[in-house]
Amino acid sequence: MIKEFRANDGKVGAPFEDARLLLLTTTGARSGREHTTILGYYPDGDRTLVVGSAGGSPKHPDWYHNVVADPQVSVENGLFTYPATAVVLSGAERDEVFARLVEADVGWSDYETSSGRTLPVVALVPRPGPPGDGRGSVAEFLQRIHTAFRRELALIRKEVAASGTLGAQLRVNCLTMCQGLHYHHTGESQGLFPAIAAEHPELADLITTLDTEHEQIAVLLAELEEVVATPAPDLLSKVDHLIALLTAHLDREEAELLPYL
Repeated sequence: MIKEFRANDGKVGAPFEDARLLLLTTTGARSGREHTTILGYYPDGDRTLVVGSAGGSPKHPDWYHNVVADPQVSVENGLFTYPATAVVLSGAERDEVFARLVEADVGWSDYETSSGRTLPVVALVPRPGPPGDGRGSVAEFLQRIHTAFRRELALIRKEVAASGTLGAQLRVNCLTMCQGLHYHHTGESQGLFPAIAAEHPELADLITTLDTEHEQIAVLLAELEEVVATPAPDLLSKVDHLIALLTAHLDREEAELLPYL
């Protein structure tokens, strides 16, 4: 699966084709050698959550012992590789987060029961610096960011459509995606777009159009955040509207800007 993950930019086949997956590389507590594991994960704002389930085994997984010994890890999401610090959650925070994950997938509770132990929950906190692994040009970097948003929106759309109620973790998924889009578009409007306009004055009208679309998307994101905070029956229509507008925007950016990048 790890080979398939790396060969296909983070995508794998059934039964995990729609799962959020990452590769976690740790340093062996006893061997000192690098060890890579494929794990399911959950978005959680500025960090990512993983669970030491080991498939319900009575023993903690090796990767967990490794991060306890050395919390400095590497994370691959298929599109980017970045350094992170693994933080083992404890006490009330661990219990609250685990309850949220169980609400999203009761399988975690089943694993904990069958294992006879308290499953550890670990937050992977990115260390300072831009995401990336040195692959390709600025254009390819931008495309990978866009691909990440398209994938996450598709997952959220599927989750919203399948959910009878808006659970706590789905709220976090939505808000994390909104936060990421806010950050990305702010960076483009304040950094990338002015740089392109300065070098290519003939693109001024296009940049104005893209900035206007950012403003329109920002309004939709604010509406989506409000609906998520106070769940309403029109959540799916809001998500569909956002996906339609954002997809058109990303397609336009790529078609018009990539040749200049």
